[in-house]
Amino acid sequence: MTNADSAIRSVPSHLRLWLVTVVGLGVDLWSKHWAFTRLDPSSIHDGYVVVPHLITFRQSLNPGALFGLGKGLTPVFIAASLLALGFVLFLFRHSTSKRWSLHVALGLVLAGALGNLYDRARVIADVVKYTENGRRVTVIGKVTNPGQSPILLGSWPDGQHPRPIPAHRDPEVRSMGVVRDFVKIEPHFQLGGYRIDLWPWVFNVADVLLVAGVAILMLNFWRERRQERATQAAAAAAQTECTGDAGSV
Repeated sequence: MTNADSAIRSVPSHLRLWLVTVVGLGVDLWSKHWAFTRLDPSSIHDGYVVVPHLITFRQSLNPGALFGLGKGLTPVFIAASLLALGFVLFLFRHSTSKRWSLHVALGLVLAGALGNLYDRARVIADVVKYTENGRRVTVIGKVTNPGQSPILLGSWPDGQHPRPIPAHRDPEVRSMGVVRDFVKIEPHFQLGGYRIDLWPWVFNVADVLLVAGVAILMLNFWRERRQERATQAAAAAAQTECTGDAGSV
């Protein structure tokens, strides 16, 4: 790859990367703001029906990573997000100006990572762990009476609809960065009297952008690998043919 072919020197390549990033980030942050200002936090189990029996919107705060995995490791996720952003820029810098699908994928990943990174750094909520029926339960919101007992935990960010968590449940309160989620896939089935969700996680637009971007990246790497193998096979065949021709002279 010559300097002239480098994406870092190509205006169209930069437009593809940054336009996808800005639009994706804007849609993610706007949708989170809409969900947490318009949806009723008291209807967390019913939600706002978008497509009956398929998709609902409901407020959910996530102290973990993608789809709620790894709860409570916010500093680790912030560091991992920053490393991912650096890796995205590294891939862009070392790509050619013709790899438009790669640039779109990197823009999607960048938008998703920035959207959730913003939440982890700026959206601070009270994460309360307490014992219920012999197991530890985690709930997230805003404590309206810090330092008092029983703890009153309301919805984030203004503490509406507070409910008490008695001291005998051994509550632990920790303020930390969380991610705003609101999309719930509803299809489920019953097994042994229990509800089994086909997709148990609540997610957001940033999660969708990340998954789509990574999927397109994987397709790019797979296609690039196929092209390399085809080139190597063609070179090997040409070398074999030349060797055969030389031996027949």
